[in-house]
Amino acid sequence: MLVTSMFSLKYINVAMVTVLKNVTNVMTAVGEMYLFNKHHDNRVWAALFLMIISAISGGFTDLSFDATGYTWQLINCLLTASYSLTLRKVMDTAKQVTKSGELNEFSMVMLNNSLSLPLGVMLVCGFKEVDYLVETPLLRSGWFWVVMTFSGLLGLAISFTSMWFLHQTGATTYSLVGSLNKIPLSVAGILLFKVPTSLENSASILFGLLAGVLFARAKMR
Repeated sequence: MLVTSMFSLKYINVAMVTVLKNVTNVMTAVGEMYLFNKHHDNRVWAALFLMIISAISGGFTDLSFDATGYTWQLINCLLTASYSLTLRKVMDTAKQVTKSGELNEFSMVMLNNSLSLPLGVMLVCGFKEVDYLVETPLLRSGWFWVVMTFSGLLGLAISFTSMWFLHQTGATTYSLVGSLNKIPLSVAGILLFKVPTSLENSASILFGLLAGVLFARAKMR
C-alpha cells in the first residue's frame, strides 16, 4: 500500500489521488458481498456508481493525466481494499481465539508494522536502494532526517488512530469521517502544489468527493 501510494503520487496530483481512492470503496463493497455475505441496498450501490463516474470523468478531464500514475493508483486501491477485508477477517478471528475477545490497538499496530519489515527489506534490496543511500548526499542533511522522522511518526500515528477509531466507534462512522476529510485534503493539494486544473476537472473532483459523503450517509442509514 505504501509503495504503490508513493509511486502514484510521483505521477498524479493529490486531488486526483483522493478522488481515485473512492474506487477502493467499490472494491471493498464487492469483497464484502463474496467474503462476508453482506448485502448493500440501492442507495449504497448508487453512491458507488457515482464514485466510478467521478473517477472516469476526472481522468478524462485531468490536465496532468499520466497512465503510469493511474495504474499505480488502481493497484493501490486493490491492495487497500484487500487490506481492509483482511483486517476485518483478522478481527473476527481474534474474537474467537483470544481470551479477551479482541486485539487491542497497540498489539495490532505492532503486528502490522513488524510484519511489513521483511517486505520492506526485500524491496530495498530488489530496487538496489542500498547503493543509492550510501552515495546520496541527503544522508548528510539534517533537514532530511527531520522530515523523514516526522513522516515516520505521522505514519505510526495514522496506524494507531485508525485502529483506535475503528475500535471506539465503528466502520460506518470511520467511513463518514474519512469521506469528509477528503474535501479539505483535495483543496489543499491543489493550492499547495499549484496543480493546473480546469473547470471540468474541478467539477469532477467535487462530484467524487460528494459521492463519497453520499456513500457514507447511505451506509449509516
